Amino acid sequence: MSLVKSKQRVADHGEVFTPAWMVEAMLDLVKDETERIDSRFLEPACGSGNFIVQILKRKLAAVELKFGKSDFERQHYALLGLMCIYGIELLADNIAECRANVLDVFADYLNIDETDDLYLVATHVLSVNLVHGDALTMRAVGDMGSQPIHFAEWGYLGKGKFQRRDFRFDVLTGSSKYSEEGSLFADLGKHDIFTPIKTYPPMTVRELASCCS
Repeated sequence: MSLVKSKQRVADHGEVFTPAWMVEAMLDLVKDETERIDSRFLEPACGSGNFIVQILKRKLAAVELKFGKSDFERQHYALLGLMCIYGIELLADNIAECRANVLDVFADYLNIDETDDLYLVATHVLSVNLVHGDALTMRAVGDMGSQPIHFAEWGYLGKGKFQRRDFRFDVLTGSSKYSEEGSLFADLGKHDIFTPIKTYPPMTVRELASCCS
């Protein structure tokens, strides 16, 4: 794979893709987290998904190891692994490629296609978690206009039910600053003042799919 799409894109956006060997070496620095199904990763300049795809593959390997003997658990924890991956990308063609590349990995693992509820839900999750936006300004671009970036926190409640809570990216970033050890405002980070902007009721895959269709 070429590390650049064009010299113009490098000049305009500083776009250079990370080679596969470097992706693996960097992920190995946090190996335990990449293999934890519910660990959350955000790639603020995700490109076409070099890092995100490999993180998902590691999570799915962990799913197979732990839940491979149960189709129900395997499917639901695979979806949870997908739900815990986030990305922001400024260029429209890159974010479209990223969503497609990640979806292909997920669908291949579960052997599903466009007719499956899990495929519909995964497509929707990726449209929410992988944002066409600017990580520096923390605002969406393109069809969404210049709106603050929102991220969905997806939680698996067990027994086939998921719950979604939406947060503003800039508020989450502020929360992390408040909670820094030694900060004058460190105690603020321990209180639930950074509340979600919206909370959804628990839903099954079938119910989520019906909302996506």
